[in-house]
Amino acid sequence: MDKFKLPAFLRRGGKEKVTASSENFHVGANDENQERGNWSQKSDYLLSMIGYAVGLGNVWRFPYLTYQNGGGAFLIPYAIMLALAGLPLFFLECSLGQFASLGPVSIWRVLPLFQGVGITMILISIFVTIYYNVIIAYSLYYLFASFQKVLPWSECFYWADKNCSRTPIVTHCNVSTDMGVIVQMNYSLVLNNNQTCINGTQVERPGQLPSEQYWDKVALQRSSGMDETGVIVWYLALCLLLAWLVVGAALFKGIKSSGKVVYFTALFPYVVLFILLVRGATLEGASKGISYYIGQQSNFTKLKEAEVWKDAATQIFYSLSVAWGGLVALSSYNKFNNNCYSDAIVVCLTNCLTSVFAGFAIFSILGHMAHISGKEVSQVVKSGFDLAFIAYPEALAQLPVAPFWSILFFFMLLTLGLDSQFASIETITTTIQDLFPQVMKRLRAPITLGCCLLLFLLGLVCVTQAGIYWVHLIDHFCAGWGILIAAILEIIGIVWIYGGNRFIEDIEMMIGAKRWIFWLWWRACWFFITPLLLMAIFIWSLVTFQTPEYAKIPYPTWALALGWCMIIFCIIWIPIMAIVKLTKAKGNFVQRFISCCRPASNWGPYLERHRGERYSGMVDPKKEHDHEIPTVSGNTKPE
Repeated sequence: MDKFKLPAFLRRGGKEKVTASSENFHVGANDENQERGNWSQKSDYLLSMIGYAVGLGNVWRFPYLTYQNGGGAFLIPYAIMLALAGLPLFFLECSLGQFASLGPVSIWRVLPLFQGVGITMILISIFVTIYYNVIIAYSLYYLFASFQKVLPWSECFYWADKNCSRTPIVTHCNVSTDMGVIVQMNYSLVLNNNQTCINGTQVERPGQLPSEQYWDKVALQRSSGMDETGVIVWYLALCLLLAWLVVGAALFKGIKSSGKVVYFTALFPYVVLFILLVRGATLEGASKGISYYIGQQSNFTKLKEAEVWKDAATQIFYSLSVAWGGLVALSSYNKFNNNCYSDAIVVCLTNCLTSVFAGFAIFSILGHMAHISGKEVSQVVKSGFDLAFIAYPEALAQLPVAPFWSILFFFMLLTLGLDSQFASIETITTTIQDLFPQVMKRLRAPITLGCCLLLFLLGLVCVTQAGIYWVHLIDHFCAGWGILIAAILEIIGIVWIYGGNRFIEDIEMMIGAKRWIFWLWWRACWFFITPLLLMAIFIWSLVTFQTPEYAKIPYPTWALALGWCMIIFCIIWIPIMAIVKLTKAKGNFVQRFISCCRPASNWGPYLERHRGERYSGMVDPKKEHDHEIPTVSGNTKPE
C-alpha cells in the first residue's frame, strides 16, 4: 500500500521534516532562516528594493514637478525632504522588518495596539495593486501596437474625428461679401463657398493630437463618464491577464524566483533611459527642453512658496514606497546581520538620482517635439497618463524609425511597473505566510497564483469603457490619506510608544554598536522632524482636497461615496483591532491598555541564536500570543 500513500502535503500530522529540496522550495539549503527563507544574494534584495521604489512616478511625475516648481531650484527642497522625511522612514521600516523577520501585519507584535496599521497597509496595497496592473496592461497594449511599420497614432486615421489635428483648427474668420460688407462666417461655410478669409481674422482653437484621440477612442474606448460602464475592452482584458500571468510566474517560488527576474526588470529601464537620452540629445530643440527642465528656467523665488515644499515632500514620500508594507516584507527575508543602514542609503539615493536622470531623457525629446511643432515646451509637457500615453508617444511618432523607439519606451514602462508589482504581491503573500506558515510551505505556488487570479477578476472593472475613471478613483482615494495615516501612526508607535532608544538598541544588535553622535540625526528625525512633516502633509492634503475628475468630467455622487467607502474600509481596521486587542487583554482598562502598548512575549529576533540576553525570555515567534499584563523581563521591560 505504500505506493498509494498520499503525498506529504495532503497528510495530517506528518512528522517528516519539510526541506528545501521537497515541498518548501522557497527555502534554500544555505538559508539562515529555514522557516521563512532568505534572499539568495544581497544583490537580489537590493535590486528588488530598487525596483519597488523606482516606478512609473519617477518617469511621469517627477520631471513634471521639477519643471512646474522652479526647475533646478526644486532639487533643493527635494533633497531636504529626502533627508528629513524619506530616508528616516525608509531606514525605520527596513530595520523593523529585518529585525523580527516578519511581514507588515505580524510585525506589530512590537505594539499590539497598532496591529490595525499593518492591516491598513495591506488593504491599501491590494487596492493599488488592482489598478497598477491595469497601467501595466496599458503599457503592454501600446507595446504590441508599436510592432507596426507605421505607428497607429502617428496620423489621424479612420478612428479620428474632425477635431483631430496637430495644428490649430480655424473655426471662424471674416470674409468680404460681393457688396463689400465684412462679415464673420463659419470656416466650413467659407470653404464650401470657395471664399477666402481676410488675413489675420481667423479664430482658432487647438486641435486634438492624434495620440490623444487614439488613447481615448481606440486604446480605452472611453465612455462619457463613470455612469456609462460600457463593455469590457477585450484586448485590454487580455493584456491585463498577461500582466498577471507574468507576475504569477515571477513569484512562483517567492523571493527565490522574483529575486532573479529583477536583474532584468530593475536594470533594463536604465539602459532604455540612457538610449533615449542619447537619442534625444542629438535632436533639434533638445537643449530647449532640458533648459525648461532644469537649466535656464530655474526659479529660486519659487522656494518661498509652500506648495513647492509640499510637492517635494509628497513626491519623496510616495516615490520611496514607505508605509505600503512592501519595505517591511522585503526586508524580512534578509539575514539578521545584514547592514540595512547602508542598504537604505543606497536605495534612496538610487531612487532620487533615477528621477533626475529620467527627467533629462523625457524633456530632451519633448523639447524636440516643441521645436518641430513651433510651440513652447510648456505647451507640450504633461504629467501622469497624459505624458506616458499621449505626449511622449506623440513625440516618438515624429522620430525616424518611430516604432523602434516606441517599443523601447513602452517596454521600459512595462519593466518599471512589473518590479513594483512583484514587491506588492510579495507583501500580500508574506502576510499570508506569517499567518499560515505551514500552509504556505506546502501551497505557496497555488496560493500565489490564486491571489493573482482573484486580483485579475477584481481588476476587470478597470478595463471596461469606464475603466480609466475607476483607475483614477482608486488612485485618488486609496493612494493618499490612508498611507499618510499609516505612516504617522507607524513612526509614533515605534518611536514614542515602543521607544526610540529601545529600537536603536535593536538595530545595533543587527549592524553593531555605533557612537552616540551617529544616532543624533536619526533621533532628531524620528522623534520630531519626520512625524511633524508627515502631519503637515496630511493636514495640507485635507485642506486642499478637491473632488476628483478625469478629462474635465466630474464624478457622480455615488462614485465619490464609493471612494470614501474604500478608504474608510482600509483605515477602520486601526480602531477595530485596537478594540479587539484591548478586549482580549486581562485586567482593568489601564492594565489592558498598558499590556497592549508593550511588545508581545513573542516579539524579537526570529531565530534563537540572534536573541542574546535582551530577548532570552522570548516565546517562540511561530506561536500566537494572547496579551496578558506583562511581567518585567526580557523584551517586555520598560525602557
